[in-house]
Amino acid sequence: MSLMSPLGRVRGLGSAKSGTHHFWVQRVTAVALVPLTLWFVYSVIALAGADHTAAIAWLQSPMNAVLMLVLIVATFHHMQLGLQVVIEDYVHGEGIKIASLMLMKGASLLLAVGAGFAVLKVAFGG
Repeated sequence: MSLMSPLGRVRGLGSAKSGTHHFWVQRVTAVALVPLTLWFVYSVIALAGADHTAAIAWLQSPMNAVLMLVLIVATFHHMQLGLQVVIEDYVHGEGIKIASLMLMKGASLLLAVGAGFAVLKVAFGG
């Protein structure tokens, strides 16, 4: 018999002892994506009809390059967290579940690094 109350035993901890962290990170990335997506949509609309040189100049602006990198990181991390939940909930075989999670996380990382590299390459004129 434990001297802790039932609430004290479960406060902040899911069955895997990390559920609330995953929940909060997913919510924080979702909230961060709202202004970042609005900024991106506004920027694309503002660049409509612009030539290639204007688009390159736009991305070479430090503020735009940094915001684009933050958008990439937040998007891919949020995507990875959401797909992880779907895989954990709907894939029942343990082996295929682990393989799916590893493949999805690796692909997410690879795509995020590739997108970040493209932004940096354009931003630094390389």
